[in-house]
Amino acid sequence: MTTDSRPYVDEACFRDVVSRFASGIVVVTAQVDGRPVGLTCQSFTSLSLVPPMVLFCPSKTSTSWPMVAAAEAICINILSEGQDQVSNGFARSGANKFAGVDWSLLANGAPALHEAAAHLGARVAETYDGGDHHIVTCHVEFLRARDERDPLLYYRSRYRRLHAAE
Repeated sequence: MTTDSRPYVDEACFRDVVSRFASGIVVVTAQVDGRPVGLTCQSFTSLSLVPPMVLFCPSKTSTSWPMVAAAEAICINILSEGQDQVSNGFARSGANKFAGVDWSLLANGAPALHEAAAHLGARVAETYDGGDHHIVTCHVEFLRARDERDPLLYYRSRYRRLHAAE
């Protein structure tokens, strides 16, 4: 008989503690068979400057991730303040997530959400196991940022606004 020697960490306590780390929200989009697909993701970060790479971590229970993963190119849309409903819409299963959302295609063929603070056109490099999530690394091939847009933030399980320190 073997025993697990790792310390026990209560799931609810873990969720509460890590929710104290403020993060932005991204919507990862792609086009598959002429149809736009996408998902909301809170776990996103830069990975490498040379070559330019980022990573995000979609849930293994996501029904949209297999479709996005099948695409040749993706767009990582960094959501802007006021896009709470866009974030919520792309987090849901089913339904037309693009209904009521203005978007156009990047040169790589992936949908870019018009009101996003920034867009990163990318290609998936590798996908790794990360517990109940995938760890997806991407090579960035295109960048666009809008200076007039502040990011949508998520902190302690709520959307927040950016405030400059005085």
